[in-house]
Amino acid sequence: MNSSTGERRFGVSNALIVESKNDKCFVEALINNLNLPQIEIQQPICLIDDYECLNGLDLPKLRNALEALKNKSAKQKIAKIGILLDDDGKRTERIALINQAVKAVFSTAPQILDTNKLITLSNNSLPLQLACFLTNVGGHGELETVLKAIKTKPSLYADCLENWRSCLDAQNETISDKEFDKFWVNNYLRFDTCTREERKRASEKCSMHNFEYVMKNKPDIWNFDDPVLDELKAFLRVLAI
Repeated sequence: MNSSTGERRFGVSNALIVESKNDKCFVEALINNLNLPQIEIQQPICLIDDYECLNGLDLPKLRNALEALKNKSAKQKIAKIGILLDDDGKRTERIALINQAVKAVFSTAPQILDTNKLITLSNNSLPLQLACFLTNVGGHGELETVLKAIKTKPSLYADCLENWRSCLDAQNETISDKEFDKFWVNNYLRFDTCTREERKRASEKCSMHNFEYVMKNKPDIWNFDDPVLDELKAFLRVLAI
C-alpha cells in the first residue's frame, strides 16, 4: 500500500525526512514490511551520489526540508515529522545539527535530547510532533553497515574482502570502516546475489547506484526480521502511531 492510500485511509500523513535516495529505497521496503502506510517519505535531502551524500548534508539542506514540511502542514494534515540521518560515529553532532535546524524553523521547539523521543512543535493551531533516528549498528555506521549486518545469502565474494583488507594493513595502508562497508555491500550485490546474466547489466541490476531495482526485485537478500533493525522499527512505529 502506498503513502497516498495511507493518507486516504487515515486522513493524516506522517512525514519522514531521509538523507539519501538509497535510504529512501530501504526504508520504503521496511515500511511496507511493517505495514505502516501512513508514513510518507519526502524527497531525500541529498540528491547527488550517495558516496558524497554525507559531505553534502548540512544545516541549510535540513532546515529547508523542515521549512517545506512546515508550509505543507498548513494545507495538509501532517501529525508527525521524522528525521532519519546516518550516525556515522557522530551521534552528538547529528543531534546538535537536527536541533539547530528544528530551532531555526520552529523557534519555540524544545531540545531533542535523544532519538526515538517525540517533541511537540509550535505550528499555529495545528498539533505537530517530531522525532529523529540515526541509522547505526551498535552505535556506529550508516545504511551500508546495516545492510552488511542483515544479509541473508552466502557472501563468499564479499567476505573475501577481509583478506584484501589484511593485505592493505600489512602494507601499512588502511581503509575506513565506512568505505569498507560500502565496498562489501557492492561486492555482495554484484557477485553474491546476481546471476551471470544479471552481471552483464551490473550497473542496472547489481549495484547501489540502482538500489531501487534491488529493493523492489530482491528484498529476500536482506533479513527484515534481524534484531539489528529493532530500534529503527521502533522509530517508524512511533512515527506512524
